[in-house]
Amino acid sequence: MLMPKRTKYRKQHRGRMKGKATRGNKVTYGQYGLQATEPCWITGNQIEAARIAINRYFRRGGTVWIKIFPDKPVTAKPAETRMGKGKGSPEYWVAVVKPGRVLFEVAGVSEAHAREALRLASHKLPCKTKLVESDREFSEEEIAKFAEVQVLDIPEEMMTEDELVEEGIISEEDVEGVEGEETDGDKGGEVEADEGN
Repeated sequence: MLMPKRTKYRKQHRGRMKGKATRGNKVTYGQYGLQATEPCWITGNQIEAARIAINRYFRRGGTVWIKIFPDKPVTAKPAETRMGKGKGSPEYWVAVVKPGRVLFEVAGVSEAHAREALRLASHKLPCKTKLVESDREFSEEEIAKFAEVQVLDIPEEMMTEDELVEEGIISEEDVEGVEGEETDGDKGGEVEADEGN
């Protein structure tokens, strides 16, 4: 989860979210971006969930940029606590987002893929969003370079045998060995059952 390594002060005032975003309101790195259309606080967990949703959909292609960072601490007092006794302790971190702010950018994929991936990511976020495109024209070399980047973050336990072989985590011989052991085990079970009868 994203959060600052250290801050000058542990606690902050809540602040206000007046006006529109004057910075970070354009697609600067990628081909397509996800732009907020209303003000909100986005927590570190929500950013991470959206990032995972995009990466899962892209599998092995495309590049993702996260354009926001949760640097504001939000405090909370314990349940059933009386008023007073000072401000609560920091519970989580949020990024302050104003309308027009670009949250995520992607490149190296088709528009249909980008649209669907950012749609899935938008369901993880607390504000309304829309898809925006970059004004810059990318060369075929740049797009190919973005498409080559590995963005898959799936644990080994959730990967299939074919994916493990492709990633080089296990060899084809190991897979064949495991299959051979399973067939031997099945035969042994049948023999034991016959003996019991």
